[in-house]
Amino acid sequence: MNRWISKTGIAMGILFLVACSSDKHSPEDKKNKPNIIYILADDLGYGDLSCYGQSKFSTPNIDKLASQGMLFTQHYAGSTVCAPSRSALMTGQHTGHTFIRGNKEVLPEGQYPIPDSTYTLGELLQQAGYRTGAFGKWGLGFPGSEGDPMNQGFNTFFGYNCQRLGHHYYPYHLWSNQDSIPLNENAGDAKVIYAPELIHQKTLQFIDDHQDEPFFLFVPSIIPHAELAAPEKYMAKFRGKLEPEQSYAGTDEGKNFRNGPYQSQKETHAAFAAMVTLLDEQVGEIMNKVEALGLSGHTMIIFTSDNGPHLEGGADPEYFDSNGPLKGFKRDLYEGGIRVPMIVKWPGVIAPGSQSDHLSAFWDIFPTVAEMTGSSIPDYVDGVSFLPTLMGDSKNQQNHVYLYWEFHEQGGRVAVRKGDWKAVRYNVFKEPDSPLELYNLQDDIGEENNVAANHPNIVRAMNEALQSAREPSEIFRFGQKGYLQD
Repeated sequence: MNRWISKTGIAMGILFLVACSSDKHSPEDKKNKPNIIYILADDLGYGDLSCYGQSKFSTPNIDKLASQGMLFTQHYAGSTVCAPSRSALMTGQHTGHTFIRGNKEVLPEGQYPIPDSTYTLGELLQQAGYRTGAFGKWGLGFPGSEGDPMNQGFNTFFGYNCQRLGHHYYPYHLWSNQDSIPLNENAGDAKVIYAPELIHQKTLQFIDDHQDEPFFLFVPSIIPHAELAAPEKYMAKFRGKLEPEQSYAGTDEGKNFRNGPYQSQKETHAAFAAMVTLLDEQVGEIMNKVEALGLSGHTMIIFTSDNGPHLEGGADPEYFDSNGPLKGFKRDLYEGGIRVPMIVKWPGVIAPGSQSDHLSAFWDIFPTVAEMTGSSIPDYVDGVSFLPTLMGDSKNQQNHVYLYWEFHEQGGRVAVRKGDWKAVRYNVFKEPDSPLELYNLQDDIGEENNVAANHPNIVRAMNEALQSAREPSEIFRFGQKGYLQD
């Protein structure tokens, strides 16, 4: 028996509950397997949803999702930036083991690819009989590469292959499977087709097309990443209401226009609130589509974010309190860079309006989904299934020995969490053996008081965890000397 699937009874119980769900599709049609919809916001902070404390604007649809499901207070992204966070999600491995450990460009379009040998969440679900679709931003392999979503377990893809081009909301083209689709209406500096709206139409169509078979719908939205832009009907809702307003002077012409650098925005506060409002409406429309088709009883919907709030493009996370009580932003390994909202709705399985402080991370999605579908899990997976938590069975919930992150920019950073203890080390390229910062998150969620000097034994244990957490990577080399040398 696989070392992670130790509770066959739980998995069988889930399949029984799904089979007994009341909707117009029979259990035979669905093969007793729940549909899975995973919605991934881009750079949405822990405090950017009203159900997590946002007060400058509201997110009623996502709040409704929380009221109908379970809200997690201690869930973590795979990384503090886009590509490695997605790699952790897709492989069930943290950044000490997953193949993609940093953002690495491949020109003219795309990122360094995960290899063909990678066993992804998409492939697991395909083998389990699911139709799989990804709609949004990929970032794990340039078009046509081994890492192209069509080569990594997805039957359908529509959106941005490249993270850099995903900075822009009125792009010149998007990808449909492996075909580049020109958006001629956006030629020059025109702003006609707002890409997230077009991608959302394709997302809803996927649900329509596959309502009679088990499906996995991955929705990695680009909202509210970096460039601040929204259609006028959303901007009008907030114009003049989020004072003092700020502006951002970006790149509005020249060879780099819509090729990475962000465009200007005269009303950054209004734009940010407008974007999250649009995202919230799209979540609501997905929920309504599932309900209208009678799929709710056997559909799990997960909403989360790929890392903490960003500071680029005129964003003002301090104004919006986007990281809530947490310290740090995107690219930090303090809590604000990696702790993210997660909400899970699954009627008949998850108690409505429930909340969990179970310690979980992106790499736990793989084993959780595997256990749900009765699939086996490779021994190399770092994740721990949180299916017992979803079912309200905390007594049988396995816990992590530790969680680990590494970041390859800005001098190199590492972090590890064991229980309530969190250790962080910055500038590891220059000082790989510099003293650890140590925080007790139970007492100090804001990581304001470094208590390393008072707990030498815990510091020693955290250093040991850092030593053992990673394997060398030839592509994503980390550090030049000391314990991090590859």
